[in-house]
Amino acid sequence: MSFSLHGDRVIVREWRDSDVEAFVALNADPEVRRFFPSVLSREQSLAELGRIREHGQREGFTFWAVEVPGVAELIGFTGLLRTPYSTHFTPCVEIGWRMARAYWGKGYATEAARLCLDWGFQQEGIDEIVALATLTNLPSHAVMERLGMQRNPADDFDHPRLEAGHPLRPHLLYRIKRQDRRQMQA
Repeated sequence: MSFSLHGDRVIVREWRDSDVEAFVALNADPEVRRFFPSVLSREQSLAELGRIREHGQREGFTFWAVEVPGVAELIGFTGLLRTPYSTHFTPCVEIGWRMARAYWGKGYATEAARLCLDWGFQQEGIDEIVALATLTNLPSHAVMERLGMQRNPADDFDHPRLEAGHPLRPHLLYRIKRQDRRQMQA
């Protein structure tokens, strides 16, 4: 049985082999990757996709492909991951997204992320989901706020996978609890 979540405009679904080229292109775009240390080569993208799929097999959730029927088979991804490094807020489940530039500003990331939040809370029984982004990633901050996630500046941190002094190292942390999401839906 294949996994999919259906929204008004998007489908969040399992990865297909036909998604590979669009995924590679997504990660090769300097604008898409401007809040990451670098663009990814084809080999790096394939390795990342392998880790994403492996996480899904191991945990039952992952970053899934996002499709807009009638528009594009793959516009990016969103989903849930167990954060793979140690910091003051881990262990935790993180929500994340990455969309191709042509699909920015259309609300697709927010719609897909809402589907994943609700799935994580309802199907997996997760009590809290976090999101993080660099200090300068204002578009992702806006998505987090549209999702009803809250930021406490005391939670902000330096990303442990980036060296001291790296301009992308300062990160903001947003959180949402299952009970808060339920209240928002009532």
